[in-house]
Amino acid sequence: MHDAASSLPDPRTDPFGALEREVRLLIRRAQSMAAQTAARIHPELNASAYPLLAHIAKNPGTRGSDLAAHFGVGRATVSRQLSRLESLGLVQRRVDPADTRGQLITLTDDGAARFLRARDARITMLEHALGDWEKTDVSELATLMRRYSEDVVAWLDTHQGRQLSAPDATAER
Repeated sequence: MHDAASSLPDPRTDPFGALEREVRLLIRRAQSMAAQTAARIHPELNASAYPLLAHIAKNPGTRGSDLAAHFGVGRATVSRQLSRLESLGLVQRRVDPADTRGQLITLTDDGAARFLRARDARITMLEHALGDWEKTDVSELATLMRRYSEDVVAWLDTHQGRQLSAPDATAER
């Protein structure tokens, strides 16, 4: 019988291998959770919409180009997603009075209410799932995840378009 635990990367001896595994699993689980969250907001919504709605909720009046830059995707991708959100009545776009070529994006009242319900449900789920954790551990995890995200994005920004092979990746360390 094969012991799956023995084949896992040991964080003490292979911290980056262990991190890669955990990030890979987290992404896969997050994709599934994102689909469920999107369905809570609107049954016709796809999983990629929740982060857009969250950013718009936090930054009302944001522009499509700002969303594209924030998420590292093309403007055409964001434009298609915004058109879908608008057709579902979740966002509204209005011409930017400071630059009539741009549009300012905000949540509709219905979009804001649906987003808040979905966000609150995610927070409640996290509170229950991590209910046995010390608050300081949850805080530390959030801090480390933010740092991880910022550092990876900064690294990607400086290495844009450059693919590292395994030997190159090792040399980068």
